[in-house]
Amino acid sequence: MAKGKDVLTTGDVAKICHVAPRTVSKWFDNGQLKGYRIPGSKDRRIPVSELIRFMKVHNMPTAELSVGTIRILIADSDEKTASALADILQNKAGYEVQTARSSFETGAALQKFSPHVLLISLLSEEIDADSVCQGIRQNEDLGITKIVAIANQLSDSESQAIIQKGFDGYLPLSADASDVVRRIEEVTAIIY
Repeated sequence: MAKGKDVLTTGDVAKICHVAPRTVSKWFDNGQLKGYRIPGSKDRRIPVSELIRFMKVHNMPTAELSVGTIRILIADSDEKTASALADILQNKAGYEVQTARSSFETGAALQKFSPHVLLISLLSEEIDADSVCQGIRQNEDLGITKIVAIANQLSDSESQAIIQKGFDGYLPLSADASDVVRRIEEVTAIIY
């Protein structure tokens, strides 16, 4: 698999899983393996995170996956908080991390860095988290990016509203490093 490749063809998946491409197509068609079809074509594409989830569920060895490092973008106008979180995620979890302090910086970083996960503060005055989320959801090139909101403790209805807006989940401000890593693993479908 090409380094840094986030989406695979059925042929790529077939080689990794040591099966025929038609078997991968059947997994896809019956809903066991999630992905999407190329518009105007019958070609299928499977995100690497989905393949990892599928392989773990079916006890398949993942040694042939050279997934590379998970890329995290932290969007928070509080530079001190963002830097502290970035240091923890880089040094303790081994993620590749960048930070952004405004909506503009976040948009630019999304295009250049193509993160697997965006951790975005809902409390930042310089970042319109809802607009950033909507922009990601409308951009096919960012289809694999998972968005996790960082907020004060939310009620059940507030957390459901976040999900309905297109976020993949949220973390309370009080979350410790292990909670953050666990949430990143959950949204990227890495199961240990």
